[in-house]
Amino acid sequence: MKMKKVRDIELNGSESVNNLVRQMSNSGGFMAKNFGEAVEILEDMTKDASCVKFLSFPAAPISTGMRGVIRKLVQDSLVDVVITASGTLDHDLARVWGTYYEGDFELNDEYLLKKNIHRLGNVLVPRDSYGTLLEEVLQPFFEEIYSEGIREISSSELSARLGSLSNSNSSILYWANRNNIPVFVPGLTDGAVGSQLWLFSQKHRDFKIDLLKDEAHLSDIVFDAKRSGALMIGGGISKHHTLWWNQFKGGLDFAVNITSAVEWDGSLSGAAVREAVSWGKVKPKARKVTVRGEATTMLPFIVEALLNRLNKS
Repeated sequence: MKMKKVRDIELNGSESVNNLVRQMSNSGGFMAKNFGEAVEILEDMTKDASCVKFLSFPAAPISTGMRGVIRKLVQDSLVDVVITASGTLDHDLARVWGTYYEGDFELNDEYLLKKNIHRLGNVLVPRDSYGTLLEEVLQPFFEEIYSEGIREISSSELSARLGSLSNSNSSILYWANRNNIPVFVPGLTDGAVGSQLWLFSQKHRDFKIDLLKDEAHLSDIVFDAKRSGALMIGGGISKHHTLWWNQFKGGLDFAVNITSAVEWDGSLSGAAVREAVSWGKVKPKARKVTVRGEATTMLPFIVEALLNRLNKS
């Protein structure tokens, strides 16, 4: 086994994010090394023109400033496919027309309930900026779709139309639609947008969501790909759907997962990328790494370092 010398990280008060991450790659130091390796893998994956690049993430971080980091990846077309949770649609749209606020993990939730404020971790979501707002906007929007004669729509088709509806540079859905990046939501009914779809269907019984059309679309993407890679933020259905579909082509060639979940409870959210090799979801020789940590802290630095490298290439 060829061994590399552990090197100290040297700080000087003016080090760039990119150079600091490069030093972390050589530090041999616990998760810092994985952090640096993640950027190296993403750089190679992004530069591979024959690689279809998947981005998966859960909904909750879209309520935070990390929305802007994910938007940048989509805006610059650094990914080709997005797989996410229903709440991503909720928060992305709600923040176009409404406002979320900074809060605290220790706030009194009974008090917040009386004030019609939802707490998402340490983010405050006024009711008027969420469910009520989305209902006011989405019900007429669904009526418009229905009036066009559409009776069945897939989650990716709906996401594209919602991107057009949002019409905001701040929106992930807007940039995905503009750049023709499909956004798949396999658990579409598990959120406010999904609830609004159900509500609309009560008066329009012939209006359906065609999730199997999404699966056919994903099948075409996967089997047409010469190689595939994924940046998987967190876990849940978004991570699983990304891994699940790529197993049918022999697994991912590049895989980076950022997760704060633990491995020892058997959850997919906490499972290391190496576990996916046993399922055929990641190739044995794939470039892969699991970064243990909280994504809103880590992802801005990872993406900033990646952008710096791509802009200098």
